[in-house]
Amino acid sequence: MEVQIASRYGSGMVQQIVSVSPSGTPQRVGDLIKDWRTRRRMSQLDLALEAGISQRHLSFVESGRSSPSRDMVEMLCEHLDLPLRERNVVLLSAGFAPSYSERKLSDPSMAAAHAAVELVLKAHEPNPALAVDRWWNLVMQNASVAPLLGLVEDKSLLEGTPNVLRLSLHPGGLAKNIVNLGFWKAHILWRLGQQIHATHDAKLIALEKELSGYPAPPPGRRERNEADAIALSLDLRIGEHTLSFITTTTIFGTPADVTLSELAVEAFFPANSQTAAIVQAMAAAG
Repeated sequence: MEVQIASRYGSGMVQQIVSVSPSGTPQRVGDLIKDWRTRRRMSQLDLALEAGISQRHLSFVESGRSSPSRDMVEMLCEHLDLPLRERNVVLLSAGFAPSYSERKLSDPSMAAAHAAVELVLKAHEPNPALAVDRWWNLVMQNASVAPLLGLVEDKSLLEGTPNVLRLSLHPGGLAKNIVNLGFWKAHILWRLGQQIHATHDAKLIALEKELSGYPAPPPGRRERNEADAIALSLDLRIGEHTLSFITTTTIFGTPADVTLSELAVEAFFPANSQTAAIVQAMAAAG
């Protein structure tokens, strides 16, 4: 179970997620460290050796017999490879202020980051590119994404902040236009599974369950092509044409903000010359 609390530090108020036990009380730092160690399939000895501490000391931390220092908590989070959001949760459970701020991309203090993302998206035209948050909600997009969103029949999917994974697999979204829907759904669920393994995020787990229930043909067998050697292509039918794209994901290298650490730019590249020519023609036609 998780609850949101507001923490004031730095220049303003920041929303943080704190894990609580089924009884509603905050989880102890030792319990969280043990939970994450188990999820990472590490023994106490493995983690202790990597962190340069004794197994006995780690055992005392996990059992609550020893209260770890801030440096100890941060070091264990580092060796457990926790995302920044989860590191803040562990720090809070140990009684320390979070190390990483969480500001909206629209915050004035994030102007440089916003401009950088906008530049990357614009530079990728005439090919589609978009920025998504941790939960795959659409944050920003370039002009070439609009024709794809125009294929969505259920306009309620576009209200508020659209979720791009829901848009792609929902029967009222792009699903009817995706030629290789079975393969694409399997690919999306695999990526989501990898993200859930890294974060154990309740919202992502719920999203995975929702997407798994959407209809799609089984992946089956098909002949592999050159694009598959790099990445699975998204084959999208637009009118009488079938466009094939491969995607790349760009993330910030060394962010010190939760929002930036979770922001990803999904860039679509033509998988063949025919798709490239059609994308160019669509951009020229406006």
